[in-house]
Amino acid sequence: MFNARLAFPADFEGWRATARTALALGLPPEEMSFTIGDAAAGLFAEPLPEPPENALQPTVPKAFPELARKLVCHADDDRFVFAYRLLWRLQSEKKLLEIAADKDVLRATEMEKAVRRDSHKMKAFVRFREIEDGELGRHSVAWFEPFHHTVELTAPFFARRFAGMIWTILTPERTAHWNGEELSFLPGATRDMAPGDDDMEALWLTYYASIFNPARLKVKAMVAEMPKKYWANMPETALVKPLIAGAEAATRRMLETQPTLPSLRDERLKERRAMTLPRMEKTPEVGPGLGYNKVPDTIEEAREQAAHCTACPLWEPATQTVFGKGPENAPVIFVGEQPGDQEDIAGEPFVGPAGKVFDQALAAAGIDRSQAYVTNAVKHFKFEPRGKRRIHAKPNMSEIKVCRWWLDQERALIAPKLIVALGATAAQAVLGKTVTIKATRSQLIDLDEKTQLLVTVHPSYILRLPDQAAKDRETIAFQADMALVLETVPELAVG
Repeated sequence: MFNARLAFPADFEGWRATARTALALGLPPEEMSFTIGDAAAGLFAEPLPEPPENALQPTVPKAFPELARKLVCHADDDRFVFAYRLLWRLQSEKKLLEIAADKDVLRATEMEKAVRRDSHKMKAFVRFREIEDGELGRHSVAWFEPFHHTVELTAPFFARRFAGMIWTILTPERTAHWNGEELSFLPGATRDMAPGDDDMEALWLTYYASIFNPARLKVKAMVAEMPKKYWANMPETALVKPLIAGAEAATRRMLETQPTLPSLRDERLKERRAMTLPRMEKTPEVGPGLGYNKVPDTIEEAREQAAHCTACPLWEPATQTVFGKGPENAPVIFVGEQPGDQEDIAGEPFVGPAGKVFDQALAAAGIDRSQAYVTNAVKHFKFEPRGKRRIHAKPNMSEIKVCRWWLDQERALIAPKLIVALGATAAQAVLGKTVTIKATRSQLIDLDEKTQLLVTVHPSYILRLPDQAAKDRETIAFQADMALVLETVPELAVG
């Protein structure tokens, strides 16, 4: 058994020189052993003899040196012998590394991945603290405990990233030090040699708490990416538990205060639509201020005409007209009050929070939304600006009356069996008079010989209820109304 002595646990240069000598001597892997530092060699181990002068130099694929550099950083005790075994095999099996199913290649891949991950953890979880040193002055010190022997592998990253400061990273095995010009490695240290905190820590904790995003919190994923073994060295981990506990309330506050004004992109799209859709002559006999010159023959024609509607002031601040969507031969028309903030930006009805409640109720009843026509009594978003947010405002009688002309066109062109009024405003638009939900809900009202009306609540009403019990009750009642819709118009069934 021949023994090679290496300087430290991840001594790649020492291993490479030794491996070349062993290959030149023709020593197979089973006859090799490695000793680190001053550790005693095996009882029968002998030092490597000098290789012959005419010995052939080993040849390896380009990827192998970097792979071997990672392998010798692994925590396995036989890492040096294993890396040498790969090198030995590569002399006769030139394409060995391309055989993913090979047992040694598979192990090498897993070891390389583990080392790379450990190196990444060091980059992510080292926390420097400033200290006053008599010789060096103020410089930064950090404590870290890598699982693998990754200090030499990872330290150059910190030298590049923090080239302008003097720093030291203490670990149990090796210490990395950067003096501003040169990177050096010293013996290992103990935890008590690292500082506990510094003047900047309070500022860092304030910053960390401010950038914590509760809406994207996934506790299991966070712990997987930031294992608890590193928490003792990271001051921000003291905030994790209270931040998690307050995540739900913080998410709610974010949603309530988020800006809702259309983006610059949405404004440009609005301008582009106005340029591509030619404005038609207004014809008072057909509809003053509606921006078209004939009664539409199809839903698509009505949609194009409505894009130019200026019959009431709501068109100007809105992003766009939000017309109905669905097949022209739909057996049912669902009518809401008006588009909301998200509908105004997307240009489609019922795609925001109320739309999700609506979709869930349809799914619970077994209704295929794609077979229904969904629209609103008012086609523009009416709102009150509050800072960067747009708060929904209820449309008035004149706005409902003007926009009813478009609803009548949709009704005439589609000729549905059933119209479902979602809320009192929608019922008022369909009937042309004020009605209450309490007096008309869940009743089939004959509008003419072919069409009936069903009145129910608007999905946003359920969202506004203050407690969960009330929400649950109204959700069940709303789903029962949707079941009545399917009973009246069975062709809406999914499948």
